[in-house]
Amino acid sequence: MRVIGLMSGTSYDAVDAAAADLWIEGDTLHLTPLGMIGQGYGERIRAEIAAALPPAHTTLETVCRLDTRIGQAFAEVADRAVRELCGGRADLVASHGQTVFHWTEHGRVHGTLQIGRPAWIAERTGLPVVSDFRSADVAAGGQGAPLVGMVDVMWLRDRPGCPVALNLGGIANITVSGGAPYAFDTGPGNALIDAAARYLTHGRCAIDEHGAMAARGRVCRPLLDRLLDEPYYARPAPKTTGKELFHLPYLLTAAAGLEPLDADDILATVTALTAHTVATAVRDCGGTEVVASGGGTRNPTLMGMLRSELTGVPVHTSDEWGVPAGAKEAYAFALLGFLTAHGLAGTLPACTGARHASVLGSITPGAGPLRLPPPVAGGTPVRLRVAGQP
Repeated sequence: MRVIGLMSGTSYDAVDAAAADLWIEGDTLHLTPLGMIGQGYGERIRAEIAAALPPAHTTLETVCRLDTRIGQAFAEVADRAVRELCGGRADLVASHGQTVFHWTEHGRVHGTLQIGRPAWIAERTGLPVVSDFRSADVAAGGQGAPLVGMVDVMWLRDRPGCPVALNLGGIANITVSGGAPYAFDTGPGNALIDAAARYLTHGRCAIDEHGAMAARGRVCRPLLDRLLDEPYYARPAPKTTGKELFHLPYLLTAAAGLEPLDADDILATVTALTAHTVATAVRDCGGTEVVASGGGTRNPTLMGMLRSELTGVPVHTSDEWGVPAGAKEAYAFALLGFLTAHGLAGTLPACTGARHASVLGSITPGAGPLRLPPPVAGGTPVRLRVAGQP
């Protein structure tokens, strides 16, 4: 089956599409990457998303308009992916959508909302679309995140020691594959870095490009200590968080009352926060190697700080293992969509805290009659083999 995975992360900067051929042999799911494309959101959509996200207030009218505009943006990228990556032929689209709220109280997730109406994708491409991946896990008592945990466990299963998959998106998460697997959000990835860069440059920079500002700065220990006092870090896994917690007002509150700081020093400090909290999580689980992906891997200052914190633990990027670091999550959702189409569970309860594994998502039919593949004997495969993986 040829599947296109669509993803826009918590940084809400672009829609990524990755296409893959997927099939099952025995207990192994095989994935052949066909390539990826990315398309940035227009400034209008980005501004509207930023204005609607917590701690800001919003309206149902705004949510409706964003649901439509994001769905249309995803549809445009999916159409390009069919033509540019798949030679005009694909079987399924798996769309994560854009997360706008993750309802968490007292360590429990009560609901989650990803928008980007899939009907626009189905109409534009004529293909069936799997969407709303997280809700089934939440309904089963899970955190709804990180859903890539199952993909990571399948991928790393045969590695020696205790390998750890790391995603450095807006929020950072890890999957621990050695022994009994589990997964959780470690805290901010790029969320506070991006928020600080945008604020301190008065909107001129959406990110700290290549970590240049952080590289020039010095870590402010009093600010870092305040940020590390966040109770979230001490909570046991499985756990999940988001920009509902880690946003600009959160950072400004932590910095209140301190001596005025240079912009570069603030960037150095929040970058160090991400590196330290990720490294602490890896050390606490006994990780023996890290395979990193996500936008944060393009920040050499962050990666350098992380490697310094993890002396003796090799830190690789997923590019070295056949999966482009910027496309890892899009490929993961293509895989999850494939499992859904075959009626197979796409979660590991040990990774999300759910009562049971769930078949994920809702299916929107395409132009023709909806025809799903026949059931697969033997259930969900336990291994993932990526073409080109060493």
